[in-house]
Amino acid sequence: MSMQALVLNYYNGPLELKELSQPRPSQGQVLVRIAASGLNPLDTKIRAGSAAHAKHPLPLVLGIDMAGVVEAVGPGVRAFKVGDEVYGMTGGVGGIQGTLAQYAAVDADLLALKPFNLSMREAAALPLAFITSYSGIVDRAHLQSRQTVLVQGGAGGVGHVSVQLAVALGAKVFATASPSDQELVAHLGATPIDYSAQSVEQYVESLTQGVGFDLVVDTVGGATLNASFAAVKHFGHVVSALGWGTHTLAPLSFREASYSGVFTLYPLLTGKHRAHHGAMLQEATRLVEAGKLTPNLDSRRFDLHSAELAYDAITSGTARGKIVVDVA
Repeated sequence: MSMQALVLNYYNGPLELKELSQPRPSQGQVLVRIAASGLNPLDTKIRAGSAAHAKHPLPLVLGIDMAGVVEAVGPGVRAFKVGDEVYGMTGGVGGIQGTLAQYAAVDADLLALKPFNLSMREAAALPLAFITSYSGIVDRAHLQSRQTVLVQGGAGGVGHVSVQLAVALGAKVFATASPSDQELVAHLGATPIDYSAQSVEQYVESLTQGVGFDLVVDTVGGATLNASFAAVKHFGHVVSALGWGTHTLAPLSFREASYSGVFTLYPLLTGKHRAHHGAMLQEATRLVEAGKLTPNLDSRRFDLHSAELAYDAITSGTARGKIVVDVA
């Protein structure tokens, strides 16, 4: 049997719609009929060949996140059955087929049941963002109720999920955002900070009386990570999934604060700790079904024939929310 998939034959090349052999689930896998593929900025970097850490050899099928329906169950799988609606961060790196395809054979450990109150499109927007957020806020920083949290880039893909997760955990949340995104950040439950109008020192002074934040979640990297080191309180914690480059650690050291890096791709690339990804998404499902977590989607619709435009929306900076490609 065959399926349609978008194939990239060379970096920065076109996405070519091709007929490929439909995969079969092996030990521990399920075959998923993909309904929607969620795109992330990382997908554009992989396409450009600038994400060496993703190790995705050519030719390749892009797409990290997805939501769909279990079509067949491989040997040893007990958690899912044919017909289950599932979602997960399942491929598109490390030589694993991505989600811009009609079907994928997926490690069942990476999946969770889709929240009943989300569409396939909405569910496909969550996995990478939630796993990144949870890994930093819960696994690394062990956020406690009533602590103060600053989310750098609170309206972004990972940022808007981090805001909602921290709010759900009972924290007092603040978030930097551009002037046009202040309303969204406030709607999510955070006190918005216009980073273009205030320096780090100014908002730390006005919002924390100069003490700083218990936890700073950096979703931007670069100079913003340096700003995070200056915004954290004494003995506080900074987490980032973009801790690359050269950074001055003196502000962090003077506060006797700690830093944790998050490498969300590790289980996909190594095969280790994959069950924790599925467990985190089970928690996401619980929060969504409790009304505490909602993905923010760009209103535009894309499919396998117009996926080029979906990538353009991310690289051009015109995306207003998560970009999702309809596959089914």
